[in-house]
Amino acid sequence: MSGKLKLFGTVSRAEFILPNLGSLILGLAWGANRTLSLASLVTLLILSFMIINLSSAIGAQVNTYSDYELDTKDERKKQLVQAVDSFGKNHIKQAIVIELICALVLVSVFAYELGKPLLFVLWVIGISLGCAYSAPPLRLKARSWLAPASLFLVLAIFPVLFAYYSFTSVIEPLFIASLAGLTLTIYGVIVPTETRDYFGDKAMGIETLTVHLGLAKASFAAIILLAAGAILTTTSFLLKFIYDNHGLLSLPLILVLVVVIYVLGQFRKLHRLSSEYARSGQASVADEITTLSANNPRWIMFVTQTYSFISIILLLSKFLL
Repeated sequence: MSGKLKLFGTVSRAEFILPNLGSLILGLAWGANRTLSLASLVTLLILSFMIINLSSAIGAQVNTYSDYELDTKDERKKQLVQAVDSFGKNHIKQAIVIELICALVLVSVFAYELGKPLLFVLWVIGISLGCAYSAPPLRLKARSWLAPASLFLVLAIFPVLFAYYSFTSVIEPLFIASLAGLTLTIYGVIVPTETRDYFGDKAMGIETLTVHLGLAKASFAAIILLAAGAILTTTSFLLKFIYDNHGLLSLPLILVLVVVIYVLGQFRKLHRLSSEYARSGQASVADEITTLSANNPRWIMFVTQTYSFISIILLLSKFLL
């Protein structure tokens, strides 16, 4: 039984749980207020987290199922392919159907109890885009500029808005600014993942934005997106702390900047290698690019968890100060 659960976790990309938690915490931190009782806060938190992670698992399973043939040609995804083979493609399809029904029921009840039908609309659009990103016939991931547009919505905007709107109906300008910053950051740290898959995607005719732009331009865009996103996000938090007369709480933002600067340094290495590959086309440089970009899950974790950390400080300031 434990073996099956481990396989299911691999197919469902369980490594996305912590980044999803970051989306929930950011939405919670900006949306929660003192009028909420502890019981209400905990209940909304648990239900929001369940819905966001269940939806993420569905999208990941659709991606794993749809990319199976492509992944079999990628030695770095050997473990994922083996998990699909062991778990069974038919079982994955059955799991997706069951999870969709469960999520539909859960979101319907959640939105009804809160009297917020917009939550249901956000979920329907989000889950539809999440599936259409990988699954035919749309397969948005292979449609150049539609790929980042759908990822912006599915990985950043909809999950955070869902969490935020679960706690409040008031739209705060600084929250919108922080959400814009998160959105730029999310795609910035996704580009190296597309870089890792660049050679396989190009060979299979899958035109991700990175394939469309080329490695050098895409890696440079990642630097700009991450830097701009971090500046926008940290500025939003800084102004929020100052506005709430908690200016000293903005000091941990230095940690965010340190982490982002470190990750930007890795992005610069990737850009240097990409530029070198564009000039030489050497296989050894391509291998270096693939090896370096394979570290991206760790870079994503660093950035998203520092965002979560500063969000927790904002949340605690609302209830303890």
